Amino acid sequence: MCIYLSLGSNIGNRKANIQEAIRLLSQNQQIEVKKCSSFYETSPVGIEKQPWFVNCAVEVETDIEPGNLLKIIKNIELSIGRENSFVWGPREIDIDIIFFKDIVLNEQVLKIPHSQAHKRAFVLAPLAEIVRDFIHPVLGKSVKQLLDEITEEQIVRKIG
Repeated sequence: MCIYLSLGSNIGNRKANIQEAIRLLSQNQQIEVKKCSSFYETSPVGIEKQPWFVNCAVEVETDIEPGNLLKIIKNIELSIGRENSFVWGPREIDIDIIFFKDIVLNEQVLKIPHSQAHKRAFVLAPLAEIVRDFIHPVLGKSVKQLLDEITEEQIVRKIG
């Protein structure tokens, strides 16, 4: 089993920000990027008066513990220019751990599976492209089933 990450950007060159994040993940000797979804343009959630996002999902393999992977991810975000902003605000890059094998964690700084992923088409559509049959370890449903159940209106369109 692998680890699944969601990447998004809505500031600057959105695609280039995501490509740089994937490149930096790949450069880490302990992380192997196995698959990458297409890019999707998506409407913002929460705060609608901001630029649209570009999102994708990646599958990585690593022996790094979840907390250490989170530290690596946060350093990558900082190196691309992410600044701490407000919740749901615009960002150069956002990298979330969606699933880490079948681990369930509920810590202050890290929740796995991601606590909102099952409600977000911008996470599930790219994820379904690379791992539609992965079973959510808490909800017991596949990524594809979760995507099919989303009722909140979100615009998600594949752009390449």
